[in-house]
Order: sequence, then structure tokens, then C-alpha cells
Amino acid sequence: MRVHGLDCSSTSVSGRGCPYFDPEYDTLSLRLDPPSVVIDNTSCPDATLIKVDSKNKHGILLEVVQVLTDLDLAISKAYISSDGGWFMDVFHVTDQLGNKLIDEGIIDYIQQSLGAKQDSQTTEVQTCLGRRFSLRSNTEQTAIELCGRDRPGLLSDISGVLKDMMCNVVAAEVWTHNLRVACVVYVTDEVTGGPIEDEKKLAVIKARLSQALQGDESGKGSKTDIPMAVLHTERRLHQIMSADFAAIQPESTNTFVAAADKTRPAISVQNCAEKGYSVVNVRCKDRPKLLFDTVCTLTDMKYVVFHAAIRSEGSFAYQEYYIRLMDGCTLKSEAEQEYVVKCLEAAIERRTGGGIRLELCTKDRVGLLSDVTRIFRENGLSVTRADVSTQGDKAVNVFYVTDASGNPVDRRIVEATRKEIGQSILQVKDLTPSSPNSQHEVASKSRFSFGTFLYSLGLINSQQV
Repeated sequence: MRVHGLDCSSTSVSGRGCPYFDPEYDTLSLRLDPPSVVIDNTSCPDATLIKVDSKNKHGILLEVVQVLTDLDLAISKAYISSDGGWFMDVFHVTDQLGNKLIDEGIIDYIQQSLGAKQDSQTTEVQTCLGRRFSLRSNTEQTAIELCGRDRPGLLSDISGVLKDMMCNVVAAEVWTHNLRVACVVYVTDEVTGGPIEDEKKLAVIKARLSQALQGDESGKGSKTDIPMAVLHTERRLHQIMSADFAAIQPESTNTFVAAADKTRPAISVQNCAEKGYSVVNVRCKDRPKLLFDTVCTLTDMKYVVFHAAIRSEGSFAYQEYYIRLMDGCTLKSEAEQEYVVKCLEAAIERRTGGGIRLELCTKDRVGLLSDVTRIFRENGLSVTRADVSTQGDKAVNVFYVTDASGNPVDRRIVEATRKEIGQSILQVKDLTPSSPNSQHEVASKSRFSFGTFLYSLGLINSQQV
């Protein structure tokens, strides 16, 4: 049978009789009606406006926010609407130094990443913080995922195992929260310089890392996995810790935050019954990648953001989301609302590991991470968060450290550690760097509520604003 010139009786290449679908069909709608991405540097004196119009699909908001935050951009304000078949949003952004976007490579990269520019040649850019970011996924490394109970010296043990197994750590990211740890490590084979392909070696690595994670009888809920690929490290870390959170349910999690405690996230969930939305309000200290963390959590919990308003005022961020589940339902039960509050609070806090920030930059070599973290452990330093990367032949690593009890570290110990590693190699940075939004006052001073905006359009009544 032939329909419009297509032979519907043709079989797949495998010969199993499955209908053949042209792979070009998946991108047909994108090519016929590509997203519109406008970079506007004239409308706002203090920020670049990025306007995105596209056909709506689940997760598109996260895709956009992910692209912007991966480029080390600060989002000071955003208006999002996707109630229907079309997605429209506006982001007010600067780089982390408070400047507008003038780098043509960055602008081209944004348009290419969001599908608005199909013929672009930009595949790698350098952010204002000096990080290089590539549009192409790197398949020349082996990814390892770990999750379990945190303890002093754990990162040293993990990196020690990898060193013994002749693995070179190319990149890694470590998060800790509520005495739990999640880690994604990218390694190469020391001999071949490529991914580890020996299945027996992979099995031994997995077994030894699992043993290091368990440590003692307190290794409840530990998990080691070697996936085929990790599409986005930070999203994967959120997923790992969210799954671990659901399984372990730490007793130390504080569900409801007192209004007087302005250092903790204040999160509330209410139902807008008239229009069938659940309204999530978040107030917390502003910081880079905050919007990514909350949008990522809602998306992976299968909630759809129909409307949202985001703003920064001074050092605080305010976020308001109008959401439903993918099946159209709202958060009806108190237990469900409480769980969303817990998950959002955890997502906000898990990236902000306390401690002194130490930055290491030196020539990369096999075993470097193992040697550095061993010295940390020998000096009583515990790593609460780490970002390990390789740029060319340089290792560029960031560590947040406390003492073994989680308390601030004596500066004399820090200086002794620096002396042992190399004072020119290991630098001490400010513990809580100021947000670029507070430095440059990118955000508008007016207090905007999306609820007020919807009320002005007659979509909700005044009691719900």
C-alpha cells in the first residue's frame, strides 16, 4: 500500500516487519516551525532580554533554563507562559559579572542550542568565568554515579580507588545534603586515554567503589552505577539525590520554615481551585543556578509549569509557579503539597554546601584528585561539595570544606594544607560570594506578583492573590 508516495509495506533494516519511519520526521515540526529566539540588548538598560517562542512540550522550560545556566548567566527576572500549545517566555539575564551579553559566540550558541539556528558552526564557547562549554556530548569518557551516606574522607577513598584502578579523573561533581552524598565522576583509562571498555575492569571498579561507599554498617542505601551516558550532570545529581531522598527520608529535613528564619527557603503551596492550578511560592537567598534547581525539580516530579514569575530583589529571590501534574490534576492532598515543599527545599539547599571555598589550578596528572583529597583528610578537612574539571592540560577544581564535624575550619589548618599542596596552587576564596544581582541591581525594584497579573486579566479572584 502506498500513501502520498510512501510505501507503508516496507520493513525495517532488521527485517522484522516493523513499519519504517523516516528519522527526519522527528525534526519535521522543528524545521517547519522552528523556535523563535530573540536576543534584545536595547529594551532594558541593565540586562539582556532573551525572548523564546516555541511550540509547547513537557520540559521545554527546563531546556531553556539549562542552556542559560550552563553558560554561567544570571537570571534576574523571568516571565513564563505555556497555557496552551505555545510556549512564550522572557528572561532578563547578565553574565556573572553583571554585564549584558555582547559575545557573538555566546548569542549564536544560545540560538543554536534552542533550535532557532540550525546552520550555526558554534560548537564550543567560553563563559565569563573562563569555563569552556561544548554543545557536543563527550562520549570519550566513562561516567560513574555514586550515592550513599556521607562521611569525612569519602571523596579521598573514592579517588584513591580510581587511582589504584589506573583511572584518570577528567571531571567530577559532588553534592552533599542531610548526611547523604551524590557524585558523578567522568574517568578515562590511564593506558588508552579513552573510555574504559574492559567489562571485567568495570565490574571490579564498581565493586570496589561500592565497598568504599558502604564503609561500615552505616552504608544503608548506597548505590554505584556505571551508565551508558549522562546527558546533564547537574540534572542527574538532582535525580539521584531526589530518589535517595524518597527512599531514605532523612529525619533531619525541616519541612516548614519559620518566617523569622530568613536564611532558609520559605516555600508554600496553595490551590487556585477556580482555574485548576496549584500555586508554588518560593522565597530564599538568591544565588547562581537557583532557577535551574527549582525548575529541574518540578519537571522531574512530572509537574507542568503553565505560568511563572521570577524576580531578584537585592540578595533574595522570589519565584511563583502555577503548576499541574501532567495528567491535569492539582496537588489535592496536604501530604502531596508537603512533599513538594520538602523536595524543593532540598533542591535549593543541596547545592549550597557550606564551608570555605578552595580553588585549585595546576597541571593535570593521574592521581591528582586522590593526592589532594588525601591531604585534606590528613588535615581534618571534610569536602561538602566539589566541582572537578579539566581544561586542556590544567586541572581546575573547586572544593568547599569544613572540619570533620561540619564546623568552620580553623584558618591555620587551611594555611597548613595550602603549604603542603602548594600555596600558589590552592587558593582560598570568599565563602559566600555576593550575587551579581545584588552587586549590579539588575532586578527591578517593583514587587511583581504573577497572581496580581492574572487577577488584572480576570483569571483569578482577589482572594487568591
